Amino acid sequence: MAEGVTGRLAGRVALVTGGASGIGLESARLFASEGARVVIADLDEAGGAGALEAIAAEGGDARFVRTDVSRAAEVEAVVAHAERDFGALHVLFNNAGIFPAADGSPTDTPEAVWDQVMDVNLKGVFLGCRYGIPALLRAGGGSIVNTASFVAVVGAATSQIAYTASKGGVLAMTREIAVEYARQGIRANALCPGPVNTPLLAELLADPAARQRRMVHVPMGRLAEPSEIARAALFLASDDSSYVNGSTFMVDGALTAAYVTPE
Repeated sequence: MAEGVTGRLAGRVALVTGGASGIGLESARLFASEGARVVIADLDEAGGAGALEAIAAEGGDARFVRTDVSRAAEVEAVVAHAERDFGALHVLFNNAGIFPAADGSPTDTPEAVWDQVMDVNLKGVFLGCRYGIPALLRAGGGSIVNTASFVAVVGAATSQIAYTASKGGVLAMTREIAVEYARQGIRANALCPGPVNTPLLAELLADPAARQRRMVHVPMGRLAEPSEIARAALFLASDDSSYVNGSTFMVDGALTAAYVTPE
């Protein structure tokens, strides 16, 4: 993880939700290796402990706070924790998300599943911004990275209606925040991964037929690795992207650009 370190987040404090696994974990490790002090917010306490061990072994500084991003008091508390322990907040990576198996077509998805997905994937990002933006302003500005998805800009016959709608909401919210706070030193961008090799997607693609149904549409013929998405998150979090604001930042291996993929 330390290879190629440039210190792009030296002196910064970053909050990463969903940081105990997948994209969040790789991003937390990468941010720490680039000089950030990192607060990991997640429900997975065992995963959070493992993340802290990995970051410490790589010479980084991090804290873990068990957080349900759908609960306002817990999100407010983790932001306060970042400011209390590290003195400020400069990077807010709203990455936590869920994809329940029962999330399917509009006619099949239970209302309770819809509500659960919206609470985590959309409301969770809203709450992160609600409590994170004042902290960023107190720090003199910073970067917000909200994890959306390629599914927010394309349609699919393999429906996942709540997830797709929640990520579309993240895109719209990110644009609004980017414009509103542009002159106050805050940038906001939506990171839109294509299919990523994470435990969440592995469950979905465990069925070979389901895997083939999706992989045929991926021009590069493989899933992204979490570390590849983390590097995109680092770009958006750092001053390397100082004039990138309000973007739908696609990291999908050309999936959304494809009409017919290579044989």
